[in-house]
Amino acid sequence: MTPEQFLYHEARLLDTHRYEDWLQLFTPDATYWLPLEQDQKDPLETSSILHDDRTLLELRVKQYRHARAHARLPLARTVHQITNVSVVEENPREVRVASTMTVVEFRNEKQRLYGALVEHRLRKNGDTFAIAHKRVDLVNSEGELDGIAILL
Repeated sequence: MTPEQFLYHEARLLDTHRYEDWLQLFTPDATYWLPLEQDQKDPLETSSILHDDRTLLELRVKQYRHARAHARLPLARTVHQITNVSVVEENPREVRVASTMTVVEFRNEKQRLYGALVEHRLRKNGDTFAIAHKRVDLVNSEGELDGIAILL
């Protein structure tokens, strides 16, 4: 599997609500980060929209499935469009991949659109990969976000 095919696979899992399968793509030491500021360098020194480790990602997926998670019901329908995929850096263990992402969300009779620059650090795992780090820089991160209730 190429890095590009892997990113498409990840997007399909999210769009088909296969969140548990999506979670399995992450390494045990993985991080998932949505910076609050453009060009933010460190998730710990400055506030972030989201900065999860694997344990917090597991809790987030459980919340999506919880019967009383009213803020997420009904589950949003999404389409993740992944484009401009390029390998930025590669070594025998990992590949750093940059891409652009557009996500269309439809929920509660309302459609929203997100655009982002995304970076994955993919750890080689046989003929596929595992996500060691995912950074999603929303183009409107410093604007009004109105509560993101989907996984990007």
